[in-house]
Amino acid sequence: MAYNHPQHHIVKLPAWRRRVLLIAVLALFAGLLMRGIYLQSLHKAFLQQKGDARYSRNLVLQAHRGKIVDRNGELLAISSPVESVWASPPDVEIDKHQKSALAKLLMMKTNDIDKKIANQEREFVYLKRRVSPELAAQVMSLEIPGVFLQREYKRFYPAGDVTAHLVGFTGIDDNGQEGFELAQNSLLSGKAGSRRVIQDRQGHIVEDLEAVKVPQDGHDLVLSIDRRIQYLAFRELSKAVELHKAKAGAAVILDAKTGEVLAMVNIPTYNPNNPINIAGKTRNRAVTDTFEPGSTMKPITVSAAMQFGDYKPDTKIQTAPGYMTIGTATIHDSHMHGILTVSQVIQKSSNVGAAKMGLSLKKEELWSAFNQVGFGTPTHIGFPGEASGILRNYKTWRPIEQATMSFGHGISLTLLQLARAYTVFANDGELKPVSLFKLAESPVGHQVFSAQVASEVKDMLETVVQPGGTAPKAQIAGYRVAGKTGTAHKLGAHGYEEDKYVASFIGMAPASNPRLIMAVMIDEPDIAGDQYYGGASAAPVFSAVMADALRMLAVPQDSPNNNIVIPPDTSEDVKEVV
Repeated sequence: MAYNHPQHHIVKLPAWRRRVLLIAVLALFAGLLMRGIYLQSLHKAFLQQKGDARYSRNLVLQAHRGKIVDRNGELLAISSPVESVWASPPDVEIDKHQKSALAKLLMMKTNDIDKKIANQEREFVYLKRRVSPELAAQVMSLEIPGVFLQREYKRFYPAGDVTAHLVGFTGIDDNGQEGFELAQNSLLSGKAGSRRVIQDRQGHIVEDLEAVKVPQDGHDLVLSIDRRIQYLAFRELSKAVELHKAKAGAAVILDAKTGEVLAMVNIPTYNPNNPINIAGKTRNRAVTDTFEPGSTMKPITVSAAMQFGDYKPDTKIQTAPGYMTIGTATIHDSHMHGILTVSQVIQKSSNVGAAKMGLSLKKEELWSAFNQVGFGTPTHIGFPGEASGILRNYKTWRPIEQATMSFGHGISLTLLQLARAYTVFANDGELKPVSLFKLAESPVGHQVFSAQVASEVKDMLETVVQPGGTAPKAQIAGYRVAGKTGTAHKLGAHGYEEDKYVASFIGMAPASNPRLIMAVMIDEPDIAGDQYYGGASAAPVFSAVMADALRMLAVPQDSPNNNIVIPPDTSEDVKEVV
């Protein structure tokens, strides 16, 4: 039996259609080839950038900020490691439950997280800065693609508000904002390093692309401050400002031999560990604010009169009837004293006696004495915002101005400048430079007054704290004290304010061989109760701080423990106001 197979028909395309199809296929391959060439050559950088942006990361290796320590190595500022949580919005894949958990951990609202990751053009956005390593670990345990950690450092200040005005604080990016954190920011901060890596979507490092650029840690800063003495000064100044309902206060303690600042405190203060609501509290008033020194200027005037004139400690000066008129102005004493010796002018704080001595000198001689002890020029202590004060050129002085400057009006200075000026009485007439950094050796100063003049004026200053002087409350058991009070009206918009004062005291101990110099300023003490004088408000701060500081430093006593002489209850307080 025979089968008939069907014939196979081969369909042939017309020649022209075959050519069109071949040309189309060749054109497609040519297009792909050209596109490949374009992408691999002309557009290569763009593609690499996009690829790198998705998987390649430049990891910043933070430099460790240097420590700030006191002269004994006690910590004043230190950095502790923390983590910052950040995200790459294009890479974030997060569900509702993860978002809720993340918001709870970071103490954020879920819609705040949505806002941060909404912009898909951004490659980097912080979700939360400076969280603890424990919290950071909890965040990463959520395993959210596109959420990463970055190591940072948070500044911590162990002494808190006690050293706030000196040390300052840093901002969120660890840059100094105040104090030495600001002034020495480049030294403390160092230089950050870097590391270029490839990360997967979970943030794990897959490959190192470039060698690590090692960060350079910041240098440590060693201040001249003694944290123990700083605390003593802060404690007693705080009490005085509160007791006298004062607007503010400041205190400076110097090493009398080296000029190193052992303490510098200000009230009001703030907490640098949580610097919020600090407007008006960050000024280091001892360095940045000026005031008229009042009677604390008189020892400089007396020194100039003895150096350039014919005055001796026992030279007599007529101060009766307790006032003197120069032109249309009148200078008053708080009490009518009659004839006083030069030493008594200091002890009783006579404005008339100081004015007569100042007027007996040539203008340039008095100006030279003020200028040589540093008034009108900054101390160059290296602190930001330091004021230089005002000491006008003597060529512009009128007689009344020469007279008032002799007892501390018409001239302005900082508390630090005042403390530095008194180094001449502790060092045989030699003015010492001041330093907020610990020194290896005592610096060489320059001679202002002769050793004899400096010694004789220092002896006069001892009479100030004895009965009959303006500051018996400055006495210290076991130590001789030399010092001077000041009480000056504050200068307002329309002249001197009748009911606003700056009370001050500056002294040194032990007087036989001074080891410490302390200057105290109380700004606008309450005038109620008649305790706004320097001898009543500032001198007790000096006594309380110096008594503990001298014993803390094991300074030998130069007087018996029963040396304090209390004025009789019936005696009238010796006051001074200029």
